[in-house]
Amino acid sequence: MKQHPKISLPALAVALALLLAILWPGAASLTAQADEPPREAHILFLHDTHSHLDSFLTVQDGEAATVGGFARIKTLTDQVRQAHPDALLLDAGDFSMGTLVQTIFDKEAPELRLLGALGCEVSTLGNHEFDYRSEGLAGALDAARQSNDPIPRLVLCNIDWAAMEAKGLTKEQQLLKDAFDAYGVADYTMVQKGDLNIAVLGVFGVDSLACAPTCVLEFRDASEAAAEVVKKIQEEEDADLIVCVSHSGTSPDESKSEDEILARKVPQIDLIISGHTHSVLEQPLQQGDTYIVSCGEYGKNLGSLSLRQKENGRWEMGSYELLPVTPSVEEDMSIQKKIDSFTDLVDTAYLSRFGYQADQVLAQNQVPFATSQDLYDIHTEHNLGNLLADSFRYAVESAADYDGVPVAAAIVPSGCVRDSFAIGDVTVTDVFNAYSLGIGRDGIPGYPLISMYLTGAELKTGAEIDASVSDFMPSARLYVSGLDFTFNPHRLILNKVTDCHLSDRDGNPVPIEDDALYRVVCDLYSGQMLGAVTDVSYGILSIQPKFADGTPITDMEDAILTTGGQELKAWAAIAGYMSSFQDTDGDGVPNVPTLYADSLGRKVVEDSYALKNLLKQPNKYAFILAALFLLVVVLVLLLLLQVVKLVRKLLGRSRGSVRSKTS
Repeated sequence: MKQHPKISLPALAVALALLLAILWPGAASLTAQADEPPREAHILFLHDTHSHLDSFLTVQDGEAATVGGFARIKTLTDQVRQAHPDALLLDAGDFSMGTLVQTIFDKEAPELRLLGALGCEVSTLGNHEFDYRSEGLAGALDAARQSNDPIPRLVLCNIDWAAMEAKGLTKEQQLLKDAFDAYGVADYTMVQKGDLNIAVLGVFGVDSLACAPTCVLEFRDASEAAAEVVKKIQEEEDADLIVCVSHSGTSPDESKSEDEILARKVPQIDLIISGHTHSVLEQPLQQGDTYIVSCGEYGKNLGSLSLRQKENGRWEMGSYELLPVTPSVEEDMSIQKKIDSFTDLVDTAYLSRFGYQADQVLAQNQVPFATSQDLYDIHTEHNLGNLLADSFRYAVESAADYDGVPVAAAIVPSGCVRDSFAIGDVTVTDVFNAYSLGIGRDGIPGYPLISMYLTGAELKTGAEIDASVSDFMPSARLYVSGLDFTFNPHRLILNKVTDCHLSDRDGNPVPIEDDALYRVVCDLYSGQMLGAVTDVSYGILSIQPKFADGTPITDMEDAILTTGGQELKAWAAIAGYMSSFQDTDGDGVPNVPTLYADSLGRKVVEDSYALKNLLKQPNKYAFILAALFLLVVVLVLLLLLQVVKLVRKLLGRSRGSVRSKTS
């Protein structure tokens, strides 16, 4: 019997593949596609750089550290692009407000121009872009456009132009609309990288708007607007990947984490670059197929990630890392040269009017100060807050044209403190970086100080705001000079403060008279944000700023303090205070007093669960809450009685029915 030759399985597979290729040419392409690796997207990202174009000295982990700088970021982006030439660099807003460079924001737009120099292709607007008011933002957009430098495209999809136009655009709204149109601000943009078409849209969050008191624009719900834009992208564009640059942020509380809410409501978005909250996400957050990433503030890190496309067309995270921007990274000298040119311009265009230079040493410091993040995160007294509040008080009472009315309390909220002071020389740049926000009525950068009058009862309310509200709104944590208080975090909300008094210049306690008026000093932004604090407490904790005669202040700009014919800027008040310190080591430079190394007893935390401490000295809110609690208890008892009566009635009917049947 003749035997047939044996055919191995691999040989059979090859033969069948060749036969299939001859009979059906399309099969060859399918085989090739099966062998192709999945497509990849490489994305670099920044957010909340806040005008930190140059490297800067700060405090990290209790130590002085030099971090950041666009010249080093450029080196890192170039390194990534050597391996991945099509890497896309994106920014999620708040690119301005934070260093002296911001003082030429409206005339030179250095932040947008340096983002362009990095190769950033798309950015969005954050709340601090509105700090220079409508004229300043419009000026910056025009200056960036007219510079002929490379600049990023801007995307923002939830501005409610329709609602504003229905009412009739105000002069400021029209100014911004014209500037946005000229710049080319759009809901979204398409970017081609290699064989990928990437759609990038931008959104602006609820908390961002709450933190932008000078913003004149109205906004739609971010998720609703984003959903409409994503639908349009899917219908009209051949997009492989959808990315959102969001200035909304994340929160440990998912119910308040705006970008996580966005991811759940608009699951078609593949990636969200999350700005605003300065979050540092060591690993991406994930909601379904949507990833959320953040690299922290001030350009301390450059975010870098890769995505791989899955068979269903969605994407999965490949690599993800936050690249530290430290002195170990070589500076790109072409970028550093651009930065230096803007820095030189700051001295002549801005600081000269105050008699300062950027690198001028104001004092020497040997005190380990808390960081600005500590002021947010740790609810207690901090020496950094003490020094800043003291500087406001000193600036008013030491001014050449001081009106003689003492400052009872000077207030610094954590939300306005942007950096700390390291060991060593404290320069004008360091001081400005620590308190850098805003602009005054005069159009000159820097929030001015304001003077207002509050009743003694309202001063106590201010202490209760810090004790009860700031856990829900950390930017409202208060650091005060002249007002000392004790609170127990375990007591009933709105009744946490157990002691509150003023202190004289020697630190002696002075009782507060509820009906008396007391002079209070803070910066303009803090005064403008009083309404937001009232909203967080649902109107229960409200404060009405007043003039010396007791009449209400309706426009906080009417309370701006001036000295020598110009607004008294908050940062200049700090600089003046630093310069006033004694030269204790005889080297000709003032020294920061060592008293700031210790607690001054201004905010005492009474961490106690003892019943006597939980119940002592109840205030009016405690009685109101107790009455409401008793009312609820009474209503519940009445409801239970009604239920019992109804049950008994039904049982009675049931028994009667049974008796009638048995009879």
